[in-house]
Amino acid sequence: MPYYSEDELQHLGFASVGSNVLVSKLASIYGHARIHLGCNIRIDDFCVLSAGDGGIWLGNYIHIAVHCSLIGGGRITLRDFCNLSSRVAIYSSSDDYSGNSMTNPMVGAPYTDVTHAPVILNKHVIVGCGSVVLPGVTLGEGVALGALSLANRSLQSWGVYAGQPARYLKPRSQRLLEQERCFLSSGKPC
Repeated sequence: MPYYSEDELQHLGFASVGSNVLVSKLASIYGHARIHLGCNIRIDDFCVLSAGDGGIWLGNYIHIAVHCSLIGGGRITLRDFCNLSSRVAIYSSSDDYSGNSMTNPMVGAPYTDVTHAPVILNKHVIVGCGSVVLPGVTLGEGVALGALSLANRSLQSWGVYAGQPARYLKPRSQRLLEQERCFLSSGKPC
């Protein structure tokens, strides 16, 4: 996988770039000046990051797998240790589907009714492949969202969710918090 060098990343015009950031040269990035990249991030091939006015804010230790999309005018935030499996789509904007307005970006704003709302994925969130997260949704700390799921409302911390729409299945172990402490203090597993 061909990644941009540190020097190349600096010249692309991101709002900020931390250390150890790997961005595939096959990813499509729009709105560089509104994208903040923390440290220890990997963005794989064929991802689309399109930052609107709210921007995209990525914390530390983040992985965004192949074919993921982060798109919209509202702010999208992925906090530390988030993991997006392949083909995850996160939207911070949505057209009005009611028929009261026209849709798509090729129609002028007076004729559309686009909703913009922030999306937040808190620490240790993992989103399974093919899942969709809609505008205004917050995934609480430690949420695990199963493959092919739809998060159309906020999900409470430390739960495993799946389905369309996503429903609570069971609690998620918090042992990974102990693993985080060991990792950050020594770099070795507990």
